[in-house]
Order: sequence, then structure tokens, then C-alpha cells
Amino acid sequence: MDLAKYPLDEQECALHLESYGYSSEDIIYYWSENQEQIHGLDKLQLAQFTITHYRFSTELMNFKSAGQFPRLSLYFQLRRNRGVYIIQSYMPSVLLVAMSWVSFWISQAAVPARVSLGITTVLTMTTLMVSARSSLPRASAIKALDVYFWICYVFVFAALVEYAFAHFNADYRKKQKAKVKVMEQRAEMDVRSAIVLFSLSAAGVSQELAASHRPSRAPRNLLGSYRSVEVETGEPRKQGAARAGARGGLRALLKPIDADTIDMYARAVFPAAFAAVNVVYWAAYTM
Repeated sequence: MDLAKYPLDEQECALHLESYGYSSEDIIYYWSENQEQIHGLDKLQLAQFTITHYRFSTELMNFKSAGQFPRLSLYFQLRRNRGVYIIQSYMPSVLLVAMSWVSFWISQAAVPARVSLGITTVLTMTTLMVSARSSLPRASAIKALDVYFWICYVFVFAALVEYAFAHFNADYRKKQKAKVKVMEQRAEMDVRSAIVLFSLSAAGVSQELAASHRPSRAPRNLLGSYRSVEVETGEPRKQGAARAGARGGLRALLKPIDADTIDMYARAVFPAAFAAVNVVYWAAYTM
């Protein structure tokens, strides 16, 4: 049996009627034209399968040492009943994935609620996978049910990772705001200090000008102020401004996204992605 599409598989079973004691020279088997010998297949009910189609064939088996032997074959096309698997395996998996999306509507501040919900859904999905695999038939092939379980497990785990990413961005933004606030306070203190120093230096220059009788002679403090202004307004300041602009552009590019915005995107992306994956899955395993 090919169990690669289990439990969405269809199997073909054969019933052979063959003579081992008499060759085709002694006896010949054949189906009647109206096939009255076969009846009741349309009313047959099996626990796990439904007979969708059957066909007949008459063959001659050729054995080199013994000759030809007649064979009658009846082939059954069996389709596995999927209702019990949808109720026991598929629907619980879908509900667990939908339950993991509830965390997108919970506030970022409710850390215990979101973490406990994410861990609970992951552990419940693991338990469902283990319990379902214990009742599956032994086969080396990867079955369709295993693929669906892993799809749901990835989505449940991704919801937990989404909260970790959003929480990290929220903490990072708080740290950045605190850092900017500290820098603004320092800049404000520097401005106040500069104003005080400028006032003191201006008062000193006024006193020197009043005491001096030579208009052509400038005070040393004033010349020093002029030189400092020239240095500050020269090329090094332009280069520093260019570097600061480049750093500002890089920071804007790497600016963290708001946690609420991440949750808002997740509310739309996760259901849409899960629906698309389901369409591909059911189309691949049922067609």
C-alpha cells in the first residue's frame, strides 16, 4: 500500500482466482457477459473505506516450465473515509493554530498571558502529533497527515516567535527613547553652559575695550574667539555634519518597528498565509 497520501489516499486491491493444478489446455476461466456472479459491491459498507470503482479482467499466466494457467482478476478501487480523520486530527490542529492567533490581540504589556498562551499551544500541538502518530500505520514514507501536523506546528511556533520579536522591538524603542531623552538633557545643559560662558566672555571683552585707548588693537580673548569661530565653521565641521547625516540615515533604515504595528500586520498575514498553505495542501493531496 502506498501511504504517502494517508489519510487522503486511495488504494487498489485485487482478488485473483487462478488454477494451479490445471493449465489452459485443461480448463479455462472467464467472466460471464452480464457479470451476475458479482453483486452487492454497491451496498458494501466498510469501516474505513468506500468502494468507488471496480473492474474485471481475464488473464493467462505464462510459466515457462509448466505452461499457461487461467486467471480471473477483480480489482477494487478503495477510498479511505476522511470524516473521522478530519474530526480527530485536522480540526483540532486548525483550532490550535487559530488559538495561537489570539495573542495578537492581547496587549504587549501582558507578558505572562501571551507567553503562557504561546507555550500552551505549542505543547498541545506536540501532544496531538504524538498521540496521532501512535495510531498511524507503520510506513517509511512521509504521510500527508504528518505534513499537515508540521505545517500547523510551524504556524503555532511562529506566533510565539512573533511575540518575542515584537517584545524585543518594544524594549528597544523604550531604550532608544530613554537614550534620546538623556542626550537632549545633556545638550540642554551644554547650551546653558555655553550661554553662561559667552556672557562671561562678552563681559570681559567689554571691560577690555573700555579700558583700552587703541581702537586698532583687539583683545586676545576676542581674537581667540574669532579663531575658534573660524575653526568651527571650517571644513572639519562640514565633514562631521556629513558623517552625522550618514549615521542618521542608517539609524532611520534600522529603526525598529512599533510592537503594535507588528501585531497589526500579524493579524492579517498569519491567517492569509495559513489559508494559502491549506489551499495548496488540499489541492496537492486530493487531486
